[in-house]
Amino acid sequence: MADPFDKATSKAPPVLGEGCLSRFDPEALSNDDGTDFPGAVALWEQLHPPGAVPEPDSTAGQPG
Repeated sequence: MADPFDKATSKAPPVLGEGCLSRFDPEALSNDDGTDFPGAVALWEQLHPPGAVPEPDSTAGQPG
């Protein structure tokens, strides 16, 4: 039986590793596969205004 995913318009790049260690093969990636999002900082600041939610205490749960 033919692979139904062969008809897809896009394909994920090859993966290295397995399970929680799996990642895309960096050698197979190109600029077309990137996540360039120049408005990311502005969107983050819009969704998470400074002072709205306190930063977690990095020392919480540590003895001392």
